Amino acid sequence: MKTDRRVFRVLLCVCTLLNVARTSFAKQAWKQNRRGADDCKPTVVAHRGASGYVSEHTLGSYALAIHMAADYVEPDLIITRDGHIIARHENELGVSTDVAQRREFASRRRTQRVSGNLMNGWFSEDFTLAEIKTLKSKEPMPTTRKANTRMDRSLDVPTFQEIIDLVKALETSENRTIGIYPEIKYSTHFQRLGLPMEQKVVDIFHMNGYVGKDAPAYIQSFEVSNLKYLKNITDIRLVQLFDSKSKIPYDQSVLGNNITFGQMASPKGLADVAKYASAVGPAKGYIIPRDVFNNLGQPTSFVTDAHSVGLQVTPWTFRAENVFLPREFQRGNNLYDFGDLEGEIKAFLDAGVDGLFMDQPEILVRVRGPC
Repeated sequence: MKTDRRVFRVLLCVCTLLNVARTSFAKQAWKQNRRGADDCKPTVVAHRGASGYVSEHTLGSYALAIHMAADYVEPDLIITRDGHIIARHENELGVSTDVAQRREFASRRRTQRVSGNLMNGWFSEDFTLAEIKTLKSKEPMPTTRKANTRMDRSLDVPTFQEIIDLVKALETSENRTIGIYPEIKYSTHFQRLGLPMEQKVVDIFHMNGYVGKDAPAYIQSFEVSNLKYLKNITDIRLVQLFDSKSKIPYDQSVLGNNITFGQMASPKGLADVAKYASAVGPAKGYIIPRDVFNNLGQPTSFVTDAHSVGLQVTPWTFRAENVFLPREFQRGNNLYDFGDLEGEIKAFLDAGVDGLFMDQPEILVRVRGPC
């Protein structure tokens, strides 16, 4: 009940703040005398917002994360048919919106390959922004996060600019700098459609005053070529994400370069990544793998190797539900109840990470204490 009250208070604030006139963001307000997004360690990156409590990639989720003292909010970015950048984890809209219940869009359903995977559904590249704005968000993990479904079809799909507007408005009320940590999704897929996102994302950032390596911003990708391209058009910090060790970044497989994420995680591979990125975002197993009984094993040398070439390390994703936790931190018999996420967090902090991607950001805030 306490969390519910907090959620609805924050949503009310969102509705009010979104009516505030847009100010000039080119003044770089983060240079004023207030707490910066990078001042507290470890860094709290709100994964898709406070997605453990409110449907991901909604203004309500981002606002709640900020209210919970997250340092950065993390939107995943995709693009519409008419070239607008919006926040969704998948370009297949049926996962996180009510598009399947919208009869007027029934004929848009189709099958295609996205980054090598065959997918069926409704895709952002087949919709204009005006059409996207008629859709409503829904909880993409309704079994795991049943409570989040209480707000299904009450929040819309935000644009990247709307997220920045929200962050700027809340920076004023919070009296601190709030960072933005977007991931560019399906880069090669959208490039092939004539809808590249990289320049658009940079232009939006620059237009809003996020310029230079000191800006409270990062841009992430699981692909490699787009990060190298971004390195040439912006000084905003870049993050190389790491999927499972046996996988090949999709753009590299298209180019015929069969380097795996596991090879990229070697000392030599990390040194190559450091030529274009400021940080790495590995899956948790790169840092502390789990054994056959789903318990945490011994830390690897990944953090030390990354730090030795100047890379920060922010692993993903930390979630409080038992189903996501190592066996020793699970509590009770219900897979969807909260376990001892604090215990898992402390193990990774002991391993030397610089920040964590959090679905429940207030838990890491509580672990790290006042800053």
